[in-house]
Amino acid sequence: MNASAVTIDAIVLFAYFAGIVGIGLYAGRKNSDLSDFALGGRNIPWWAVLASIIAAETSAATFLGTPAEGFKTRGYIYGQLVIGTILARVVIAFTFIEPYYRYRVQSIYEFLTVRFGERTKNMASGIFLITRVLGIGVRLYLGGVIMVVIWRFFFPGAAITLQTYFWGILAITVITTLYTAIGGIKAVVWTDLIQAVLMIGSVIFAIVLLLGRVGGVGAVETALGGWDKVEWFKTGWNTALPFGAAFRGMLSDPYTIFAAFIGSTFLTMATHGTDQDMVQRMLTAPDYKKSRFSLILSGLADIPIVVCFLSVGILLWVYYTQNGIPQIGGKNIPDNEMFAHFIVNDMPVGLRGLIIAGVFATMMGSTSAALNALATSFTKDFYLPYINPTATDRQAIRSARIATSVFGILMIIVATVAAHLVIQDPHLTIIPIALGVMGYTYGALLGVFLIGMFTRTRGHDSMNILAMILGMIAVLVLCKVELPAFGKDPKSVQISETALAERVEIISQEQAALGKVLAPEAISKIADTELRSEGSKWRFGGFLPRWWPTIAWSWYVLVGASVTFLFGVLFRTPASQVRAAEDHIAAQAANTTEYKMEH
Repeated sequence: MNASAVTIDAIVLFAYFAGIVGIGLYAGRKNSDLSDFALGGRNIPWWAVLASIIAAETSAATFLGTPAEGFKTRGYIYGQLVIGTILARVVIAFTFIEPYYRYRVQSIYEFLTVRFGERTKNMASGIFLITRVLGIGVRLYLGGVIMVVIWRFFFPGAAITLQTYFWGILAITVITTLYTAIGGIKAVVWTDLIQAVLMIGSVIFAIVLLLGRVGGVGAVETALGGWDKVEWFKTGWNTALPFGAAFRGMLSDPYTIFAAFIGSTFLTMATHGTDQDMVQRMLTAPDYKKSRFSLILSGLADIPIVVCFLSVGILLWVYYTQNGIPQIGGKNIPDNEMFAHFIVNDMPVGLRGLIIAGVFATMMGSTSAALNALATSFTKDFYLPYINPTATDRQAIRSARIATSVFGILMIIVATVAAHLVIQDPHLTIIPIALGVMGYTYGALLGVFLIGMFTRTRGHDSMNILAMILGMIAVLVLCKVELPAFGKDPKSVQISETALAERVEIISQEQAALGKVLAPEAISKIADTELRSEGSKWRFGGFLPRWWPTIAWSWYVLVGASVTFLFGVLFRTPASQVRAAEDHIAAQAANTTEYKMEH
């Protein structure tokens, strides 16, 4: 180990962290009220808003998780989901953004208060608070991943425990919470700009370096068996199977062209239209037109970004095919750690420190935005209306800062649990988990917002609660969701001979339909593994018939939103609430006109 090389990398990392924290604190030095803390006075340039959106959605799950998808599939099929993200942004830009500006909201769930009433707002905001803590917490686990890889670099052969992950998670969360709590949304946006530039530069450099290491584009083509072997699009429809079986297979695959055009569109409408985290940065722009422009451009930017990250994964597969996949204790390292292992062990000195900073940048960008959004939502939706209605500006900001710290602690707990799950199953990739968490609840959020946006007189404050609950239950049951049962070891699961025989018969039929023949011992082993895995999980929808498909996470939001909308739209909004909403819009329009005249 070269001590000087490690010192150079450490200096680069230290300079990065010091710079980010300093910029974050400086940017938020003039926060005088909650509007400054949450929206930056609505005077952030559109190009900074654009960079902030990119930084927020390009989390550590993207930086390390997307290369893991490319490594595992050796294709670009995950990237086709970008189609839906672009379509959804266009819908959001011309449907959601203007009403948010017209209603002059700081927390977007205030829109639901005006449109329906307090109950709907409280339910929606509560769903956001819980879901965002879980979703970002899962992503923060990757802070532990880079720490684990660094630990192995310094101490080869040392045992990796949950504690190793914990220190990486703790360090990144504490630093991010510090500058977010003090600096507010201004700190988030301006540090996001730096982090987005560093992230994009890091991945481009990684591609160039990997191409040089593997012998160029020609060597990549040879290793993959030709470019025709690389999948860009995938229908998920198996023509060798009967219609019913093929349809079930298509719904069970998260990366299909149908999921890209339909499922991904609804997923992005939820994450970018009804999530305080994303929408809050859009509301920092001076007006809805600039906000709309930033949002659509961020969707177009997703195309080259996701292609680059998947390319890194494919190149890593080629590189490690040539040089041998790294192993720990005789087993291949987890897929999620492949890119991190390459960064720490194979990057040039100095640049290694910079790209490790790039990994931390993606984590800090998404985490800071989530912390600020969570604090804003809690303060506007719960603290000011119920805990301290007469709070001064100083008290409101103090509440937001305390809430930021509390949510940071909760995220550390969730990230540690996610690390525990990955330790149990090393081949568990993080993107399906991170997006799946949102899928369980965000369909309900989207459904009630769609009622509010597309109708004027439908949707009732009390019945919306039931509609959202039904939407979340529908996702768990209709999609046959399986969740890990903590503390339940698959090896301890008891399997009956009848269940094993039935599963063997099903697998045999599936293999025969595909024209494959497996030895009875192999089929029996597959059946045993599947049953033990299923037995160690909480399974919803088990009472549904066997022919009902297990629907992939990319469809969750569509299922939840459909059920919530179809039930909620059956009920009429009281006439008094409709008049109150119209009066609110008129009052906000008058205030905006007066403000423009005064300034």
